[in-house]
Amino acid sequence: MKEDQVVLEEPGFQDEDESLFQDIDLLQKHGINVADIKKLKSVGICTIKGIQMTTRRALCNVKGLSEAKVDKIKEAANKLIEPGFLTAFEYSEKRKMVFHITTGSQEFDKLLGGGIESMAITEAFGEFRTGKTQLSHTLCVTAQLPGAGGYSGGKIIFIDTENTFRPDRLRDIADRFNVDHNAVLDNVLYARAYTSEHQMELLDYVAAKFHEEAGIFKLLIIDSIMALFRVDFSGRGELAERQQKLAQMLSRLQKISEEYNVAVFVTNQMTADPGATMTFQADPKKPIGGHILAHASTTRISLRKGRGELRIAKIYDSPEMPENEATFAITAGGIGDAKE
Repeated sequence: MKEDQVVLEEPGFQDEDESLFQDIDLLQKHGINVADIKKLKSVGICTIKGIQMTTRRALCNVKGLSEAKVDKIKEAANKLIEPGFLTAFEYSEKRKMVFHITTGSQEFDKLLGGGIESMAITEAFGEFRTGKTQLSHTLCVTAQLPGAGGYSGGKIIFIDTENTFRPDRLRDIADRFNVDHNAVLDNVLYARAYTSEHQMELLDYVAAKFHEEAGIFKLLIIDSIMALFRVDFSGRGELAERQQKLAQMLSRLQKISEEYNVAVFVTNQMTADPGATMTFQADPKKPIGGHILAHASTTRISLRKGRGELRIAKIYDSPEMPENEATFAITAGGIGDAKE
């Protein structure tokens, strides 16, 4: 009897996968022509869910789409996805698709409830040399290895804004996990972003790539998320515009992570907080990006330096993990457990 149940459950799970990646070409059946579908793809909207995640106003800004066409596209998309509510139980079943990518340190994984979570943005911030880039490099390798909970491993996209990506570092980490150097490097797609606008444009390419190889990519890393915004916008006069552009980018990242079930890991810098001396805070530094970034990140991790090679990670904000700390070490093979 149990075997039958297992067989019955399988197709249900596949349906779930299909509903996650409903190709935008399905709109043809609902009277949307191929040229219009091509226009949507050109701006990185490749799934039905992607249409649901885009406002009418944004769709009207796509070259060649009139308001009437946009209404027609929205209507067709709503026929394919039943908009509505789920019970908490149904949603918990859906959340079973969420996977975790190990950081390379068991202590750190425990702190995060299993590792870097998919369908979410995880942000790590700290001063220089607290291990942010080392964590990014380690994740490039661990995301390719099969892990706990039936995680199969997959490819990674790395967007570098500070020119800190080093393929040789991946080779060292690959040695630690006994995996082939070239195979590891082949599975990482790398892009260097030069301006905040370029960073945003790269996300269109990312969405297209995730769609093209559905289910193959598991992780998107941006190291670091704010560096270019810091350069392109200066002073208080441009702060409002900077935060608005940042909000659009983070919203895009969150949508990509949910649409394609991938983990998004971003690093962030710190700033001195001039107001902190008035309140006698012990640590007068805070992550940059303000409230916009604070609310957009699902989980925020604060990193600080410990003795020697040791680093301390602390949950700064998370919807489900308690505020705790974990100590890890930076080793030749990437992030590892601290030796007692």
